[in-house]
Amino acid sequence: MKRVLDLPLFVILMGLGAVMMFVPVFHAVAVRDWLPARSFFYSGVLFSILTTLIGIATVDIKPRILARSHLSALLATFVVLPAMLAVPFYEGLQTTTFLNAYFEMVSSLTTTGLTLFAPDRLPDTLHLWRALIGWLGGFLMWVAAIAIMWPLNLGGFEVISNKEVGAGMGAGRGLGGQVQVDARERLVSYAARFFPIYAGLTLLLWLGLVILGDNAFTAVCHAMSVLATSAISPVGGLAGSTSGIGGEALIFIFFAFAISRKTFSLDSTTFKLSTFQSDSEVRLGAFFAVLIPSLLFLRHWIGAYEVDDESDLLGAFGALWGGVFSTVSFLTTTGFESAEWQTARNWSGLQTPGLILAGLALIGGGVATTAGGVKLLRVYALYKHGVREMERLVHPHSVGGSGSIARQLRRRGAFVAWVFAMLFALAFAAVAVLLAAAGLNFDQAMVLSVASLSNTGPVAAAVLEQPIDPAGFSALAKSILCAAMVLGRLEALVIIALLNPEFWRR
Repeated sequence: MKRVLDLPLFVILMGLGAVMMFVPVFHAVAVRDWLPARSFFYSGVLFSILTTLIGIATVDIKPRILARSHLSALLATFVVLPAMLAVPFYEGLQTTTFLNAYFEMVSSLTTTGLTLFAPDRLPDTLHLWRALIGWLGGFLMWVAAIAIMWPLNLGGFEVISNKEVGAGMGAGRGLGGQVQVDARERLVSYAARFFPIYAGLTLLLWLGLVILGDNAFTAVCHAMSVLATSAISPVGGLAGSTSGIGGEALIFIFFAFAISRKTFSLDSTTFKLSTFQSDSEVRLGAFFAVLIPSLLFLRHWIGAYEVDDESDLLGAFGALWGGVFSTVSFLTTTGFESAEWQTARNWSGLQTPGLILAGLALIGGGVATTAGGVKLLRVYALYKHGVREMERLVHPHSVGGSGSIARQLRRRGAFVAWVFAMLFALAFAAVAVLLAAAGLNFDQAMVLSVASLSNTGPVAAAVLEQPIDPAGFSALAKSILCAAMVLGRLEALVIIALLNPEFWRR
């Protein structure tokens, strides 16, 4: 086992991907779908042998700086590994191109959930493979955020840290002047600690959805998709499930794990409700969850929309629930729409309420969670800085107070959050321009830029009156979207840290 852990991270992930190819084999055999069964079995055997040979060749290669090596491996994982994962998908379907299969695997692994295929075009085994890859991709980012990005002050942790962004990328001493802890040891430790939690929560949600009326296959795909915030569904979303509002209510509870890292007790071994309630990400997420649905709901009574169903209490409840669920779903970058979202759209009277969901997806969920977007902690830092600057307009010599942590958040934390926001805006503009150059119209380019960079694929179907179907796009447009999904998952600061000259210094 120790020899396996001595392998480069990318090789370990290749081996894990090869082993996971055997999981859909059991499902395909059970439903007697022999083409996917053969495709996954042969691919699993082939890539297991290939991984073994690569492992033998690289077992004695020792990178000079493990943390930096693992950061590079994450980039390779989202760019190269989907090509391997796409082979059984391509062979099991045989009615698509390899680029489409690669696009589907990038979308799944980055937990974006932007798909090229209608639900009825894919057999259940391939739906299971997409959901499984998304689930593993979410767990990978959950662990990597704590084991790799936290010590390097990346991924949102730079907002609350007094260290430089990317600190520890070079050789020698890292955090706090201490010798850096082996990144491999952190990965193993946190993976062992979090996998039972991640798998247990998925199992609990699956059982709950089955009890509430979903069939076992749909329930397991939705359970994995909720925990990974990928919104991968074999039935086209929650509107196609049979668990109803009860299932949505259960899923809503599990959105909490994408709002704040405090939900799985990162900083302590015991859960404290007071700590959870005082967390800035939780409070900001709750603020959006109350404000946005309330505005959509109250428009019905302020004269913006002329209808005669004010006395329809059932319709009012459906509209309110649809707004609350969809708001939190897109804020966590999951992207599942409530079955009552159409009721909420009609109730609000807005022409394009989906734009609100796109804005929430850009904000994103919590730091060190499976959610994408800018992240709530960065938004909170900018908010606190703005409030403090307005206070100084009235009282220029006032003292902010609230302790050293709050001062750090308002000053340096707000500065790095602003830098990230500007980088995100530049990336957004660049992706939109490139998509427009690839033949997309303005609306499509803007919406898909949001969907890819925030890793919220369902935005493509929620914003415009006509859902965007990327299946007919050119190969160039699909390649741009793949790159944007990887950039959104790893974040611009990680890419910039990898381009640091110190990275190449011997």
